[in-house]
Amino acid sequence: MGESYDLTIVGGGTAGLTVASGAVRFGARVALIERDRMGGDCLNWGCVPTKALIRSSRIAASLRNASDYGIVTNGYEVNFPAVMNRVRRTVEMLSAADSIERFQGLGVEIILGNPEFQSAHEIRIGDRRITSSKVVIATGSRAAVPPIPGIRETGFITNVEALKLQKLPRNLVILGAGPIGLEFAQAFARLGSHVTVIEMFPQILPREDGEVAEVVKSVLSGEGIQFLLGSKVVQVTDGQPGKMIVIEQYGQKMTVSCDEVFVATGRLPNREITGLENVGVASTRTGIRVDRFLRTTVPHIYAAGDVNGGLQFTHVAGYEGRVVVRNTQFPLRQRTNYRVVPWTIYTDPEVAHVGLTEHEAKEHDASVHVYTGNFQDVDRSVIDGETDGFVKVIVDKKGQIVGGHVVGAHAGELIQELAFAMHHHIPLGRISQVIHAYPSRVEGIRNVADLYWRQKLFDGNTAQWLKRFSRWSR
Repeated sequence: MGESYDLTIVGGGTAGLTVASGAVRFGARVALIERDRMGGDCLNWGCVPTKALIRSSRIAASLRNASDYGIVTNGYEVNFPAVMNRVRRTVEMLSAADSIERFQGLGVEIILGNPEFQSAHEIRIGDRRITSSKVVIATGSRAAVPPIPGIRETGFITNVEALKLQKLPRNLVILGAGPIGLEFAQAFARLGSHVTVIEMFPQILPREDGEVAEVVKSVLSGEGIQFLLGSKVVQVTDGQPGKMIVIEQYGQKMTVSCDEVFVATGRLPNREITGLENVGVASTRTGIRVDRFLRTTVPHIYAAGDVNGGLQFTHVAGYEGRVVVRNTQFPLRQRTNYRVVPWTIYTDPEVAHVGLTEHEAKEHDASVHVYTGNFQDVDRSVIDGETDGFVKVIVDKKGQIVGGHVVGAHAGELIQELAFAMHHHIPLGRISQVIHAYPSRVEGIRNVADLYWRQKLFDGNTAQWLKRFSRWSR
């Protein structure tokens, strides 16, 4: 029957590595099967390299706008191959933490190859067979390619191929105005590409607050990115020069030409593991089915990260990995809780979000209140010349935060104050009592908390009562 393990993990991305490092520290005999690169999509083709690319593009944008800050430059040149080489060096510098050598040093058995389930407890990898008491599927996701006539024949790129480019596309068309599409759109535009974004919905960032999306669209349009919203791609063909994309917008057809077609229309779970469904693990197109404990339909097999079809963020995969460690190593199981999950879109300005949107909150409870403060009223934002955006916080009738948005510089860091407050059930008004450093952008959140108190204390009957009490006290 081959070697026996307490726990076998299929997939060496964030979720899988979190499970492996946690379980082995509790004394479990752990095997990890990986068919490609350790670190998964985040390290190799996602979070890490894309943010390195974005950083280079922001430097280019800063140089372009240096005169706004009284700095005179004599022009600059984008060396695109050098930019991409820096991206790869960044990945290499961070890869040690996810390396085979590190995990072998922790005591994890690393097996390279494609797994095939022979039974619910037995897995074959090439000529090797292993058995395992418990199994974790953590195979991540990949770019979803829509069934557009001609797109496969003509050719396209995804985030993976985009990060391998050595020549900057002169004209780039991006299909999809979600987080991935917009991050790459702005990065390539700032590096010198002419970028057109095609989106079937009438709004960019369809999952985000409408006001947030409008701020981002205004800024990106101002940087030269063209948006074709409410548009359906009908066909992709070879043209002269480059490629031709036929779209239909509001009943009218038009053609857009480009050098490259970048597909950013969502993600699909990597659930196609030989034999997995034969052992009773149920899945749909959106992912492997799991319960609140992350167990699949086979109780000793778990699924964590993108493959289970939940929120597709690295920090969620890490969280789910920690839940799986507890649930596979200890008898008292932990349920997953996604009430407070912050996420960030790394455009410039950044977009950060936690909890419910205003629309979702009002659908759930019409009595919620919304408080908004603009960064134009934050001194540090004015000093830095980064006043685009705002803070929006949604609270219930008791002042508890049910959702929050930040769109602006460093939004990904600022949202954490709201996430912390939500997690610990700290009402918005309590943030007003905390001393915030001046001048800092986080005053934008304190300003919203102050607004909560101003409306609560100085509107209606309460204000009249307080004025009378103040006069009596004097």
